Amino acid sequence: MTNSSSPLVSPAPSRSRFGWRKPVILLLMTALAGGGWFALRAKDSDAKQASSEQPKKRTFELAASDVALIDARELRITLPLSGSLTPLAQATVKSKVAAEVRETLVREGMQVKRGQVIAQLDSADLRARYATQQATLDEAKAKLALANKNHDINQMLLKQKYISQNAFDTAHNSVEVAEATVKSASSQLEIAQRAMDDATIHAPIDGIISKREIQQGDKVSPDSPLFSIMDLSQMTLEAQVPASEIPRVKLGQDVAFAVDGFQERRFSGKVTRINPATEAGSRAIKVYIAVNNSDGALKGGMFAKGSITLQKSAVRPLLPLTALRRENGVDMVYAVENNLIVAQPVTLGLRNDDENLAEVTSGLAPGAHVIVVKLDGVKPGSAVKMVEAVSAKRAS
Repeated sequence: MTNSSSPLVSPAPSRSRFGWRKPVILLLMTALAGGGWFALRAKDSDAKQASSEQPKKRTFELAASDVALIDARELRITLPLSGSLTPLAQATVKSKVAAEVRETLVREGMQVKRGQVIAQLDSADLRARYATQQATLDEAKAKLALANKNHDINQMLLKQKYISQNAFDTAHNSVEVAEATVKSASSQLEIAQRAMDDATIHAPIDGIISKREIQQGDKVSPDSPLFSIMDLSQMTLEAQVPASEIPRVKLGQDVAFAVDGFQERRFSGKVTRINPATEAGSRAIKVYIAVNNSDGALKGGMFAKGSITLQKSAVRPLLPLTALRRENGVDMVYAVENNLIVAQPVTLGLRNDDENLAEVTSGLAPGAHVIVVKLDGVKPGSAVKMVEAVSAKRAS
């Protein structure tokens, strides 16, 4: 009898023992991830809440009138003045003889050179006078020649004792008188020659005819004015300065001025003379300023207004006095650097209260921006924003 038996099968591992572990692990990992996400979200929410509770930093916007751009130039202390311009060299040509005007060669406004003939007087009478004096001289010379001849003869007679010493002395005296007569006649002839020369009128200086006093056919006498000539190449500005300001005025100081008709042009000069006495009535003192006028733009009698430079600085940065602050005994300004306010100490030199400027000897460089007004809340460290137009406007 055959025994059939079923093959032996190993029992499968029991799921109830190990199958629960994997789901549990997955569940734990999911829980941990969810907790971390909630924690991070809570932390981020807390950070946002904290940042929203922290006050934001304010940025001030600066207008064009709030800021000044520092530039560098000379600073001057000046004294205002006004006065009239006169040519340094001018001349009135006068007649030296009595004669009739035969010809005038120049008119007002014409340029003349020194020595140029500007008029001719009739010299007929003067030539006649010259001829008379020439004849007088010839006669005197003839008498002198005769006196010398008699003197030589009398000298020989005196040696031979044909005449007395008194007779010889008389002859010798005649020679001396004749010599004196010749000298006198020569002088008169020279005067007559000069009178003839004076009939031709010459310009005594280079310049421009400013006035003509004569016409052809006029009769003139000695010292009669004929022409006025002005040399405009060098002018003098005569200005009155209060006596109280004279101690500050020195020779060589620069003067700048303007005249009517030249709106855009400024003229310059230097103080060359100071009157030692005050003017009656005004009690002011005249100051004389030399002005180069090589182009002839300035004319005699023009009225000028300007100023004397009493002091001047070197070319340095200039600070508006409205920007200056005094803190703890130190001069300083609020400068704008990298859009932040910086308290910058400065050292000042020359001040000009009239122009509201001061020279900066240290602490600022040209191109710096400074606050020129008092702004509430603006202090060192404040953030600011400058309008672009401000910088462009200040730099131009």
